[in-house]
Amino acid sequence: MPTLILVRHGRSTANTQAVLAGWTPGVALDERGAAQAAALPERLAELPLAVAVTSPLQRCQETLAPLLAARPELPLHTDDRIGECHYGDWSGRKLAELGEEPLMAVVQQHPSAAAFPGGESMRAMQARAVDAVREWNARVEEEHGPDAVFLMCSHGDIIKSLVADALGMHLDLFQRISVDPCSVTAVRYTRLRPYLVRLGDTGDLKGLAPAPHPPAGEAGADGAAGAPDEQAAVGGGAGAP
Repeated sequence: MPTLILVRHGRSTANTQAVLAGWTPGVALDERGAAQAAALPERLAELPLAVAVTSPLQRCQETLAPLLAARPELPLHTDDRIGECHYGDWSGRKLAELGEEPLMAVVQQHPSAAAFPGGESMRAMQARAVDAVREWNARVEEEHGPDAVFLMCSHGDIIKSLVADALGMHLDLFQRISVDPCSVTAVRYTRLRPYLVRLGDTGDLKGLAPAPHPPAGEAGADGAAGAPDEQAAVGGGAGAP
């Protein structure tokens, strides 16, 4: 069965501003995100990619631009189903502010019950993304054979939910997964089960260093007061400093 390469978009202006972007238009890569995208062709140089599929959002399209320039023959498709979660009324708001919302505790600890006001539920988000991956996997195998490799460029919460599905984990556990900007996650789907081959690989170990703690009582960039590791970064976070 084919191997799926999941690439999270490079670091965006919303990531560095600790804003939950969602489908807000005009969210671009920041300077570091552009550098991450520029390095992507070399990181993927040994992979014979059959197809690339992207979220329609600008930050994903900008992430793939250098790869497409290096491989002009690579077919590109856009699929709304791997677009960011529809955060509804939460879109465009600071994560520190959202940390005070009662719903945030549900998003963190019981995401299968979380539905964003004016947006979608996290269950619906996962379901559409899984449907997209399964359909593209079958299509790629039919058109390019069982050993094909294909790429999808998407978003933090989408990729985390796909990893949870591949591992047979309940969605309520998906906040235990972390994927940094421009990280590579690989899943191989076989007839009987998926295999997680790689998770959140950036080739950069700086993210393993202890992060600075915010002062007592203040909220970190993820919107949670106290130690930054205690809460998941909704939307995926900005990655290592």
